[in-house]
Amino acid sequence: MNYQKTRNSSTSLTLLTDLYQLTMAYGYWKEQVEAKEAVFHMYFRRNPFQSGFSIACGLEEVIDYLENFAFDAEDLAYLGSLIGNDGKALFEKPFLEHLRDLRLECDIDAIPEGTPVFPSEPLVRVQGPILQCQLLETALLNILNFQTLIATKAARVCLAARGEPVLEFGARRAQGVDGALAASRAAYIGGCAGTSNVLAGKLYNIPVRGTHAHSWVMLFDNEVEAFQAYAEAMPNNCVFLVDTYNTLDGVRHAVQVGQWLRTHGHTLAGIRLDSGDLAQLSIEARRTLDEAGFKDASIVASNDLDETIISSLKEQGAAINVWGVGTRLVTGHEQPALGGVYKLGAIRDTAGEWVPKIKISEQPIKISNPGVQQVRRYQTQGSDGKATALADVIYDINTDLSGGCTMIDQYDITKQQRIAANTPATDLLVPIFRRGQRVYESPSIEQMREQTRQNLAALTPGIKRFVNPHLYQVGIEQSLHETKIELIRRARQSATGVVAGTQ
Repeated sequence: MNYQKTRNSSTSLTLLTDLYQLTMAYGYWKEQVEAKEAVFHMYFRRNPFQSGFSIACGLEEVIDYLENFAFDAEDLAYLGSLIGNDGKALFEKPFLEHLRDLRLECDIDAIPEGTPVFPSEPLVRVQGPILQCQLLETALLNILNFQTLIATKAARVCLAARGEPVLEFGARRAQGVDGALAASRAAYIGGCAGTSNVLAGKLYNIPVRGTHAHSWVMLFDNEVEAFQAYAEAMPNNCVFLVDTYNTLDGVRHAVQVGQWLRTHGHTLAGIRLDSGDLAQLSIEARRTLDEAGFKDASIVASNDLDETIISSLKEQGAAINVWGVGTRLVTGHEQPALGGVYKLGAIRDTAGEWVPKIKISEQPIKISNPGVQQVRRYQTQGSDGKATALADVIYDINTDLSGGCTMIDQYDITKQQRIAANTPATDLLVPIFRRGQRVYESPSIEQMREQTRQNLAALTPGIKRFVNPHLYQVGIEQSLHETKIELIRRARQSATGVVAGTQ
């Protein structure tokens, strides 16, 4: 699915960027360093929702954006109209001509969608001319931040449902048209079984689900008449919303019409509860349905559900077996943004050597990792042959790990762990573009969803716990850690003129 086609086809997305990306690009061009090779990494600092994991999502949308990256005539005319503080053009015409002729030359590596990821790990590595790397920042963050957030929320909701189908019902509460579409896609990759959003179903090949609302019932003189009319109109799609007036009466009326469906060769697919004490009502509804011989009829629940509420309903013995989750899923609810960042890791000097770069801060969590980074996931093999994720190591690609490695905990440098050379491992960042040309064959969205399921199964239960989850081990390879510490020392010495730790 082409990302551009979800919008006005006459509008380029290349200007989906912050102005400061373009002013920096202009500065690089003016300083004649626009071709200097650089490496940037996109990562986040904390898991959302106090979760023990996140789910990488949005890469295919990034690929579509990058494949269409070019400044068209309308883009350049607009940029040419921008005025600086002196009343003159913000950008010189030769710079706009440079943008006109620009073609993507970057190497881009990324973690595939559906992969559990953790703080500080680069989801994307961008290597190429610094001007081009800079221009990609805003769009990459926009796409990956939101879809990773929603895929993570969906995965948590699906874990709470314990294998029962979760339907994404959030289009009407989503943050605009783009938000609705991106949320439907990310929710499906995160584990949802379908969506109510028909456009998302068309664009992304996601199963669509839904029947009727309260307004259908209210149109008729009584509930039985409403259910009967719907059954006659759509006998192959009968899930009746039973709480317009009195929920348990609604269940009995659904049974009455379900018996008519049965005599006409059709099936009562189920009922939906959208208000009230969902636990108790579902138990009583299940009894009524079973006594009438509709043991296969589903009980669908909605009404501002999330992983916490679903877990609570499960503990109360609710007889719900399909979960419709809307607002709290597609908006991220407790945490409306992932907070991913895009930082320079290294530049190549005139001798062709990589020079690591670091951004420091008084807040340790905001100190970036230097180098040209890769993430290696180590695993253990159980007696049943199933792999379990053991730890992730962030390392520089120029470091040889064939002899094993020592990882330094990113939160407590006194914690160190030696990983043997023969430990099974996989590098998570894979090639997506080489010199601006796509080299990655994307899996189907169904395959991405299955990857999420399998990858989550490889995490220990404690990491997936909703309250005080176990902290998955993510460390920095020892030599990269030492480089980082040295760069911090130099940066602080340069800023203060005093070697750190002296008077």
